[in-house]
Amino acid sequence: MKTHFDNNFLEDSTETLRAIAHPIRIAMIDLLFNNGQMTVTDIYSQLKIEQAIASHHLRILKSKAVVNVERDGKNSLYSLCRDEYYEIIKTLMKVI
Repeated sequence: MKTHFDNNFLEDSTETLRAIAHPIRIAMIDLLFNNGQMTVTDIYSQLKIEQAIASHHLRILKSKAVVNVERDGKNSLYSLCRDEYYEIIKTLMKVI
């Protein structure tokens, strides 16, 4: 394939987009962008999903460095690694 992107960039980009490309994960990115740090309880309560489902999707986003997690006592606080991940969502809203 002829492109000005190197293969590592193409692979990493594809994997990150796959991690984002789920309705629950897009909603999580929106929540985190608009609310800053949130606990898993905050997230699953707002999205009206089960805790296990929220944790599963957060784990996927964390594995691709879309979200950060930091411990605060017994709570884990989730936040976006970079606000630019929300820009991807905003771009989708413009083109879809």
